[in-house]
Amino acid sequence: MNTMVQAAPTRVTFDQFIAWYPEHSEHRYELHDGEIIEMPKPTGKHSEVAGFINGSLFVEILRLKLPYFIPKECVVKCGESGYEPDVIVLNSQAIAADSRWEKESTITPGRSAILVVEVVSTNWRDDYAMKLEEYEVFGIPEYWICEHYLGLGGRRYIGSPKQPTFSVYQLNEAGEYQVQQFRSQQPIESLVFPELQLSLEQILVATSSQLIAVDWVNDRKPEFLSPRSTVQKRDRG
Repeated sequence: MNTMVQAAPTRVTFDQFIAWYPEHSEHRYELHDGEIIEMPKPTGKHSEVAGFINGSLFVEILRLKLPYFIPKECVVKCGESGYEPDVIVLNSQAIAADSRWEKESTITPGRSAILVVEVVSTNWRDDYAMKLEEYEVFGIPEYWICEHYLGLGGRRYIGSPKQPTFSVYQLNEAGEYQVQQFRSQQPIESLVFPELQLSLEQILVATSSQLIAVDWVNDRKPEFLSPRSTVQKRDRG
C-alpha cells in the first residue's frame, strides 16, 4: 500500500470511521488501530502493477467461471482497524451473509475475502507486519505482497541482497501464514488460483493488462509468455 500521512489525531471506533468517511473524496482513508490515516494517491508504477495483477486475476476468474469478483472499493474490518487493499478478491456466495457489504462496501467475516494483494511502497512495514498479522487473524486464505521495483522491504522479509520479490502467504491448518517467495521468472504458486500463469518478471515488463486480457479470453497465449518473444519495456517514470 502506498505511503501515508495522518489525517486526524483523535482515536475513533470503526463505526465512527465509516460514518465519518467523506463521500466523493479525492483521497482514500484507512483506520489503523483507531487512528484515521489519509492515503495519498499512489505513484504511476504502483498503480500499473496493482492494475496488472487485478486484470490477471479478473481474466482467470472469467476463464474458469469462478464464483469470485474483484470490487472497485472495499474496506476490510479487522477489529478497530479498516484497510483498503490494492486488490481484493471476494467470494460472491459468502458476501451475501455479510450485513455491512451492501451499504458500506465493508467486509467483516474472513470467509468473504479469499485473497488480498498489497503492492509495496515506502510504508512497507505496514504490509509486512501490521496487515500481515491482521489478515492472518481475520482468516484470509491468501495474502500476496508484491515488492516490485525498489526493494523497499526489510532484509528480514525479502532477504539479502534486496531484490524484487513476490511473497505469497497461505493459511495452514493451524490458521497461521506460511510464506513462499518468488522472483524473476519463477511461476507464482497459488492455492486460490492454482492454474494462474504469472511471474514477477511478467508483472514488471507488462505494458497493458487490457491487451493481455483479450488474448487470454480468446484462449490465446499472450506473446510475452513465449520464451522466444521479445518485450519492449515501457518507461514507467
